Amino acid sequence: MQEKIKALESLLSKEKNIVITVHRGPDGDAMGSALGLYNILIQLGHNVSVITPNNYASFLYWLPGNENVIVFTEQEQKAKKITDNADIIFLLDFSQIGRLDTYADFVKNSTATKVMIDHHQEPDLDISDILFSDVTACATAQIVFEIMELLDYKGFINKNVAECLYTGIMTDTGSFKYSSTTERTHHIIAELIGKGAENSKIHDLVYDNFSENRVKLLGYCLNQKLQIFKENNAAIISLTAEELKRFKFQKGDTEGIVNYALTIEDVIFAVFIAEKEGMVKLSLRSKGDFQVNEIAKKYFSGGGHRNAAGGISDVSVDETIENLKEIFNKYKTQLNNTKL
Repeated sequence: MQEKIKALESLLSKEKNIVITVHRGPDGDAMGSALGLYNILIQLGHNVSVITPNNYASFLYWLPGNENVIVFTEQEQKAKKITDNADIIFLLDFSQIGRLDTYADFVKNSTATKVMIDHHQEPDLDISDILFSDVTACATAQIVFEIMELLDYKGFINKNVAECLYTGIMTDTGSFKYSSTTERTHHIIAELIGKGAENSKIHDLVYDNFSENRVKLLGYCLNQKLQIFKENNAAIISLTAEELKRFKFQKGDTEGIVNYALTIEDVIFAVFIAEKEGMVKLSLRSKGDFQVNEIAKKYFSGGGHRNAAGGISDVSVDETIENLKEIFNKYKTQLNNTKL
Protein backbone atom coordinates (compact mmCIF):
# COMPACT_ATOMS: atom_id res chain seq x y z
CA MET A 1 0.00 0.00 0.00
CA GLN A 2 2.76 2.45 0.88
CA GLU A 3 4.45 1.86 -2.47
CA LYS A 4 1.20 2.55 -4.28
CA ILE A 5 0.60 5.70 -2.27
CA LYS A 6 4.11 6.93 -3.04
CA ALA A 7 3.60 6.21 -6.74
CA LEU A 8 0.30 8.11 -6.75
CA GLU A 9 1.80 10.97 -4.75
CA SER A 10 4.57 11.26 -7.34
CA LEU A 11 2.04 11.27 -10.18
CA LEU A 12 0.07 14.08 -8.56
CA SER A 13 3.12 16.16 -7.59
CA LYS A 14 2.92 18.25 -10.78
CA GLU A 15 -0.02 19.65 -12.73
CA LYS A 16 -1.58 16.95 -14.93
CA ASN A 17 -4.45 16.40 -17.34
CA ILE A 18 -6.66 13.96 -15.45
CA VAL A 19 -9.75 11.99 -16.44
CA ILE A 20 -11.98 10.34 -13.86
CA THR A 21 -14.39 7.73 -15.21
CA VAL A 22 -16.92 5.30 -13.76
CA HIS A 23 -19.05 2.36 -14.87
CA ARG A 24 -22.02 2.55 -17.23
CA GLY A 25 -25.21 3.60 -15.48
CA PRO A 26 -23.32 5.22 -12.61
CA ASP A 27 -24.97 5.08 -9.20
CA GLY A 28 -24.50 7.16 -6.07
CA ASP A 29 -21.18 5.59 -5.15
CA ALA A 30 -19.76 5.99 -8.66
CA MET A 31 -20.72 9.65 -8.96
CA GLY A 32 -20.04 10.44 -5.30
CA SER A 33 -16.52 9.01 -5.40
CA ALA A 34 -15.78 10.52 -8.83
CA LEU A 35 -16.94 14.02 -7.95
CA GLY A 36 -15.39 13.78 -4.48
CA LEU A 37 -12.02 13.02 -6.07
CA TYR A 38 -12.64 15.70 -8.72
CA ASN A 39 -13.23 18.36 -6.07
CA ILE A 40 -9.96 17.47 -4.36
CA LEU A 41 -7.82 17.33 -7.51
CA ILE A 42 -8.98 20.73 -8.80
CA GLN A 43 -7.80 22.24 -5.52
CA LEU A 44 -4.37 20.75 -6.25
CA GLY A 45 -4.25 22.63 -9.54
CA HIS A 46 -4.86 19.73 -11.92
CA ASN A 47 -6.92 19.96 -15.10
CA VAL A 48 -9.65 17.42 -14.31
CA SER A 49 -12.56 16.01 -16.32
CA VAL A 50 -15.16 13.51 -15.16
CA ILE A 51 -16.40 11.41 -18.09
CA THR A 52 -19.27 8.95 -17.66
CA PRO A 53 -20.08 6.29 -20.29
CA ASN A 54 -23.74 7.34 -20.32
CA ASN A 55 -26.22 9.45 -18.39
CA TYR A 56 -27.44 8.77 -14.86
CA ALA A 57 -30.26 9.48 -12.42
CA SER A 58 -31.28 13.11 -12.04
CA PHE A 59 -31.37 12.82 -8.24
CA LEU A 60 -27.55 12.91 -8.41
CA TYR A 61 -27.36 16.11 -10.46
CA TRP A 62 -27.08 18.26 -7.32
CA LEU A 63 -23.64 16.84 -6.47
CA PRO A 64 -20.97 19.58 -6.46
CA GLY A 65 -19.15 19.56 -9.80
CA ASN A 66 -21.93 17.74 -11.66
CA GLU A 67 -22.35 20.66 -14.06
CA ASN A 68 -18.92 19.86 -15.50
CA VAL A 69 -19.49 16.12 -16.08
CA ILE A 70 -19.07 14.98 -19.69
CA VAL A 71 -21.40 12.16 -20.82
CA PHE A 72 -19.62 10.08 -23.48
CA THR A 73 -22.77 9.12 -25.40
CA GLU A 74 -23.76 12.79 -25.65
CA GLN A 75 -20.37 14.45 -26.20
CA GLU A 76 -18.33 11.70 -27.82
CA GLN A 77 -15.82 13.81 -29.74
CA LYS A 78 -15.08 16.05 -26.78
CA ALA A 79 -14.64 13.03 -24.51
CA LYS A 80 -12.30 11.33 -27.00
CA LYS A 81 -10.11 14.42 -27.30
CA ILE A 82 -9.84 14.84 -23.53
CA THR A 83 -9.06 11.13 -23.10
CA ASP A 84 -6.36 11.24 -25.77
CA ASN A 85 -4.66 14.13 -23.95
CA ALA A 86 -4.92 12.62 -20.46
CA ASP A 87 -1.83 11.98 -18.35
CA ILE A 88 -3.76 10.04 -15.70
CA ILE A 89 -7.07 8.19 -15.86
CA PHE A 90 -8.79 7.21 -12.62
CA LEU A 91 -11.08 4.18 -12.96
CA LEU A 92 -13.59 4.27 -10.12
CA ASP A 93 -16.16 1.78 -8.86
CA PHE A 94 -15.71 -0.99 -11.43
CA SER A 95 -13.33 -3.90 -11.84
CA GLN A 96 -13.74 -4.87 -15.51
CA ILE A 97 -13.04 -2.57 -18.50
CA GLY A 98 -16.22 -3.76 -20.21
CA ARG A 99 -18.24 -1.80 -17.63
CA LEU A 100 -17.27 1.32 -19.60
CA ASP A 101 -19.32 0.06 -22.55
CA THR A 102 -18.66 2.07 -25.75
CA TYR A 103 -16.12 4.25 -23.95
CA ALA A 104 -13.99 1.23 -23.00
CA ASP A 105 -11.72 1.04 -26.06
CA PHE A 106 -10.74 4.71 -25.83
CA VAL A 107 -9.67 4.28 -22.22
CA LYS A 108 -7.96 0.97 -22.90
CA ASN A 109 -5.94 2.41 -25.79
CA SER A 110 -4.94 5.56 -23.93
CA THR A 111 -1.27 5.91 -22.98
CA ALA A 112 -2.23 7.61 -19.71
CA THR A 113 -1.29 6.08 -16.38
CA LYS A 114 -4.39 4.26 -15.14
CA VAL A 115 -5.30 4.21 -11.46
CA MET A 116 -8.13 1.89 -10.39
CA ILE A 117 -9.97 2.44 -7.11
CA ASP A 118 -12.67 -0.13 -6.45
CA HIS A 119 -14.34 -2.50 -3.99
CA HIS A 120 -15.73 -5.15 -6.35
CA GLN A 121 -14.40 -8.68 -6.51
CA GLU A 122 -11.97 -10.04 -9.09
CA PRO A 123 -10.43 -6.80 -10.44
CA ASP A 124 -8.88 -7.06 -13.90
CA LEU A 125 -5.18 -6.71 -13.15
CA ASP A 126 -4.34 -5.90 -16.77
CA ILE A 127 -6.14 -2.58 -17.07
CA SER A 128 -4.52 -0.53 -14.31
CA ASP A 129 -1.00 0.60 -13.54
CA ILE A 130 -1.84 1.29 -9.91
CA LEU A 131 -4.62 -0.70 -8.23
CA PHE A 132 -6.37 0.16 -4.98
CA SER A 133 -8.77 -2.71 -4.38
CA ASP A 134 -10.54 -3.50 -1.12
CA VAL A 135 -13.50 -5.87 -1.40
CA THR A 136 -14.25 -5.39 2.30
CA ALA A 137 -14.87 -1.66 1.88
CA CYS A 138 -18.53 -0.66 1.93
CA ALA A 139 -18.10 1.76 -0.98
CA THR A 140 -15.52 3.10 -3.40
CA ALA A 141 -16.10 6.49 -1.78
CA GLN A 142 -14.73 5.07 1.48
CA ILE A 143 -11.55 3.93 -0.30
CA VAL A 144 -11.17 7.38 -1.89
CA PHE A 145 -11.36 8.92 1.58
CA GLU A 146 -8.76 6.50 2.93
CA ILE A 147 -6.40 7.19 0.03
CA MET A 148 -6.73 10.93 0.58
CA GLU A 149 -5.93 10.29 4.24
CA LEU A 150 -2.78 8.34 3.36
CA LEU A 151 -1.73 11.07 0.92
CA ASP A 152 -2.16 13.61 3.72
CA TYR A 153 -4.81 15.39 1.61
CA LYS A 154 -7.50 15.48 4.30
CA GLY A 155 -7.05 19.24 4.47
CA PHE A 156 -8.59 19.40 1.00
CA ILE A 157 -11.78 17.67 2.10
CA ASN A 158 -14.11 20.65 2.14
CA LYS A 159 -17.92 20.71 2.18
CA ASN A 160 -18.16 19.83 -1.54
CA VAL A 161 -15.85 16.83 -1.21
CA ALA A 162 -17.52 15.70 2.00
CA GLU A 163 -21.02 15.75 0.53
CA CYS A 164 -19.93 13.77 -2.52
CA LEU A 165 -18.17 11.07 -0.49
CA TYR A 166 -21.02 10.95 2.04
CA THR A 167 -23.46 10.32 -0.83
CA GLY A 168 -21.31 7.49 -2.16
CA ILE A 169 -21.11 5.74 1.20
CA MET A 170 -24.75 6.37 2.11
CA THR A 171 -26.13 4.94 -1.13
CA ASP A 172 -23.87 1.88 -1.31
CA THR A 173 -24.64 0.90 2.29
CA GLY A 174 -28.41 1.29 1.95
CA SER A 175 -28.25 4.21 4.37
CA PHE A 176 -25.77 2.31 6.56
CA LYS A 177 -27.90 -0.82 7.03
CA TYR A 178 -25.87 -3.36 5.03
CA SER A 179 -23.40 -5.69 6.72
CA SER A 180 -20.53 -3.94 4.90
CA THR A 181 -21.09 -0.96 7.22
CA THR A 182 -18.44 -1.09 9.93
CA GLU A 183 -17.20 0.95 12.85
CA ARG A 184 -14.62 2.40 10.46
CA THR A 185 -17.42 3.47 8.09
CA HIS A 186 -19.19 5.38 10.85
CA HIS A 187 -15.95 7.09 11.88
CA ILE A 188 -15.47 8.28 8.29
CA ILE A 189 -19.08 9.45 8.09
CA ALA A 190 -18.59 11.41 11.32
CA GLU A 191 -15.53 13.10 9.83
CA LEU A 192 -17.43 13.97 6.64
CA ILE A 193 -20.23 15.53 8.67
CA GLY A 194 -17.56 17.43 10.57
CA LYS A 195 -16.25 18.69 7.22
CA GLY A 196 -19.66 20.11 6.34
CA ALA A 197 -21.70 17.27 4.85
CA GLU A 198 -25.37 17.95 5.63
CA ASN A 199 -26.59 14.42 6.17
CA SER A 200 -30.31 15.16 6.40
CA LYS A 201 -30.24 17.33 3.27
CA ILE A 202 -28.34 14.69 1.31
CA HIS A 203 -30.79 11.95 2.30
CA ASP A 204 -33.69 14.16 1.23
CA LEU A 205 -32.15 14.98 -2.15
CA VAL A 206 -31.41 11.32 -2.94
CA TYR A 207 -34.30 9.41 -1.37
CA ASP A 208 -37.17 11.86 -0.91
CA ASN A 209 -37.15 13.61 -4.26
CA PHE A 210 -39.17 11.26 -6.50
CA SER A 211 -41.29 12.28 -9.47
CA GLU A 212 -44.99 11.42 -9.48
CA ASN A 213 -44.41 8.87 -12.25
CA ARG A 214 -41.68 7.14 -10.26
CA VAL A 215 -43.95 6.69 -7.26
CA LYS A 216 -46.74 5.34 -9.46
CA LEU A 217 -44.29 2.94 -11.12
CA LEU A 218 -43.22 1.66 -7.71
CA GLY A 219 -46.86 1.12 -6.74
CA TYR A 220 -47.47 -0.79 -9.97
CA CYS A 221 -44.45 -3.00 -9.33
CA LEU A 222 -45.55 -3.91 -5.82
CA ASN A 223 -49.23 -4.40 -6.64
CA GLN A 224 -49.07 -5.99 -10.08
CA LYS A 225 -45.57 -7.31 -10.84
CA LEU A 226 -44.31 -8.85 -7.61
CA GLN A 227 -44.05 -12.64 -7.68
CA ILE A 228 -43.20 -14.51 -4.50
CA PHE A 229 -41.88 -18.08 -4.50
CA LYS A 230 -42.36 -19.07 -0.87
CA GLU A 231 -41.02 -22.59 -1.30
CA ASN A 232 -37.71 -21.08 -2.50
CA ASN A 233 -37.59 -17.98 -0.26
CA ALA A 234 -37.32 -15.91 -3.43
CA ALA A 235 -39.11 -13.09 -5.24
CA ILE A 236 -39.13 -11.44 -8.66
CA ILE A 237 -40.30 -8.05 -9.89
CA SER A 238 -40.22 -7.54 -13.66
CA LEU A 239 -40.94 -4.73 -16.11
CA THR A 240 -41.07 -4.77 -19.89
CA ALA A 241 -40.08 -1.86 -22.10
CA GLU A 242 -43.76 -1.18 -22.77
CA GLU A 243 -44.50 -0.96 -19.05
CA LEU A 244 -41.61 1.43 -18.48
CA LYS A 245 -42.86 3.58 -21.35
CA ARG A 246 -46.35 3.64 -19.82
CA PHE A 247 -44.92 5.29 -16.71
CA LYS A 248 -42.68 7.69 -18.69
CA PHE A 249 -39.54 6.05 -17.34
CA GLN A 250 -36.51 8.22 -16.61
CA LYS A 251 -33.05 7.06 -15.53
CA GLY A 252 -33.07 6.26 -11.84
CA ASP A 253 -36.80 5.53 -11.61
CA THR A 254 -36.23 1.84 -10.92
CA GLU A 255 -33.40 2.43 -8.46
CA GLY A 256 -33.97 0.46 -5.26
CA ILE A 257 -37.15 -1.32 -6.34
CA VAL A 258 -35.50 -4.73 -5.92
CA ASN A 259 -34.95 -3.97 -2.23
CA TYR A 260 -38.70 -3.83 -1.59
CA ALA A 261 -38.97 -7.49 -2.56
CA LEU A 262 -36.16 -8.28 -0.14
CA THR A 263 -38.06 -6.69 2.76
CA ILE A 264 -40.69 -9.44 2.61
CA GLU A 265 -40.53 -11.92 5.47
CA ASP A 266 -38.54 -15.06 4.59
CA VAL A 267 -37.41 -13.74 1.19
CA ILE A 268 -33.66 -14.41 0.93
CA PHE A 269 -33.14 -13.85 -2.81
CA ALA A 270 -34.81 -11.04 -4.79
CA VAL A 271 -34.46 -10.22 -8.48
CA PHE A 272 -35.57 -7.16 -10.41
CA ILE A 273 -35.80 -7.51 -14.19
CA ALA A 274 -36.17 -4.56 -16.55
CA GLU A 275 -36.15 -4.38 -20.34
CA LYS A 276 -34.09 -1.25 -21.03
CA GLU A 277 -32.12 0.04 -23.99
CA GLY A 278 -32.77 -3.11 -25.98
CA MET A 279 -31.47 -5.36 -23.19
CA VAL A 280 -32.98 -7.37 -20.37
CA LYS A 281 -31.12 -6.30 -17.24
CA LEU A 282 -31.18 -7.92 -13.83
CA SER A 283 -30.50 -6.62 -10.33
CA LEU A 284 -29.95 -9.38 -7.78
CA ARG A 285 -30.08 -8.92 -4.02
CA SER A 286 -29.81 -11.34 -1.11
CA LYS A 287 -29.61 -11.66 2.63
CA GLY A 288 -27.12 -13.50 4.80
CA ASP A 289 -24.50 -15.73 3.21
CA PHE A 290 -26.37 -16.40 -0.04
CA GLN A 291 -24.01 -15.19 -2.79
CA VAL A 292 -25.83 -13.59 -5.70
CA ASN A 293 -22.60 -12.46 -7.37
CA GLU A 294 -21.85 -16.10 -8.17
CA ILE A 295 -25.28 -16.53 -9.76
CA ALA A 296 -24.88 -13.29 -11.73
CA LYS A 297 -21.53 -14.47 -13.04
CA LYS A 298 -22.60 -18.04 -13.84
CA TYR A 299 -25.94 -17.36 -15.52
CA PHE A 300 -26.12 -13.69 -16.53
CA SER A 301 -22.63 -12.55 -17.62
CA GLY A 302 -22.48 -10.28 -14.60
CA GLY A 303 -21.04 -9.94 -11.15
CA GLY A 304 -20.84 -7.68 -8.14
CA HIS A 305 -20.89 -8.19 -4.39
CA ARG A 306 -22.03 -11.15 -2.31
CA ASN A 307 -25.43 -9.60 -1.56
CA ALA A 308 -25.78 -7.20 -4.49
CA ALA A 309 -25.02 -7.98 -8.12
CA GLY A 310 -26.20 -7.38 -11.65
CA GLY A 311 -26.31 -9.08 -15.01
CA ILE A 312 -27.85 -9.30 -18.47
CA SER A 313 -30.15 -11.90 -19.99
CA ASP A 314 -30.08 -12.69 -23.73
CA VAL A 315 -33.73 -13.83 -23.79
CA SER A 316 -37.06 -12.08 -23.20
CA VAL A 317 -38.36 -10.97 -19.80
CA ASP A 318 -40.79 -13.91 -19.65
CA GLU A 319 -38.09 -16.41 -20.60
CA THR A 320 -35.75 -14.86 -18.05
CA ILE A 321 -38.37 -15.38 -15.36
CA GLU A 322 -38.66 -19.04 -16.34
CA ASN A 323 -34.87 -19.39 -16.18
CA LEU A 324 -34.86 -17.82 -12.73
CA LYS A 325 -37.48 -20.28 -11.53
CA GLU A 326 -35.14 -23.11 -12.53
CA ILE A 327 -32.27 -21.37 -10.72
CA PHE A 328 -34.42 -21.01 -7.60
CA ASN A 329 -35.09 -24.74 -7.65
CA LYS A 330 -31.38 -25.54 -8.12
CA TYR A 331 -30.53 -23.45 -5.06
CA LYS A 332 -33.63 -24.39 -3.04
CA THR A 333 -31.76 -26.19 -0.28
CA GLN A 334 -29.25 -23.37 0.10
CA LEU A 335 -31.99 -20.73 0.08
CA ASN A 336 -33.94 -22.60 2.73
CA ASN A 337 -30.85 -22.91 4.94
CA THR A 338 -29.27 -19.50 4.51
CA LYS A 339 -27.89 -17.98 7.69
CA LEU A 340 -28.86 -14.36 8.30
